[in-house]
Amino acid sequence: MSSACRDYHSERRIWPLTAVNFRKNWRWGNPAPLNVIPLANHPERNVIRLQLKNNEVLRELPDADRVALEALLVIVEGNKGDFLLHQGVREMEQYFILDGVLKRVVSNAEGKEMILRFTAEGDIETSYAAFRMGTPTPYGIVCVTKARVARLPLPQWVDFLEQHPAVKQVFEASVMKLMTEVMAHTITLHLLDAPGRVHRFLRKRPELADRIPQKQLASHLNLSAETLSRLRQRGKI
Repeated sequence: MSSACRDYHSERRIWPLTAVNFRKNWRWGNPAPLNVIPLANHPERNVIRLQLKNNEVLRELPDADRVALEALLVIVEGNKGDFLLHQGVREMEQYFILDGVLKRVVSNAEGKEMILRFTAEGDIETSYAAFRMGTPTPYGIVCVTKARVARLPLPQWVDFLEQHPAVKQVFEASVMKLMTEVMAHTITLHLLDAPGRVHRFLRKRPELADRIPQKQLASHLNLSAETLSRLRQRGKI
């Protein structure tokens, strides 16, 4: 495995991004079960239906098709730190985020974590590409804050897409966009200095700046929490 290098703004040793090895689906103990309720039985189903209408992928869905999709959805209530999806599994789901913040993460064999992206209400999370390629999930999806999502198994979502070509086109464009964003973020970790990385995040995702714990934001930017705090204190960000 590649040796560690230094974050030039602190004494912390940083593992190169290219050294990430996907771990198997390690679980410590038995995770607490998530609170899962079918949408049709949820006490806030009317509010949730309005939120789904505002989702970037489902906005243009005709009412009759929306009813068909809603019959497949369950609502998941997650707490901070809960896994919605574990890295390395083959049972995959499609997520429509209703409330809260999620993160997409990869971990290596030593448990070192790299945060690929944060996302919040109105957006989606998915492992669609891995499902299409027949490979295990290359990352996990974790609740950063208390969160509520609507989900369904990916095979059901793919079947729905095949029956609704217009939705499939919007969805696949959204998947390509988020994959491009992850790639651009990874590249800038190598090209920008520490203040530049922070400024780019604040420019791209200003709505999340005050919702993400600083330690996790620092990890996303490949900085130590101490470096991020020092940059703030010196007025560089």
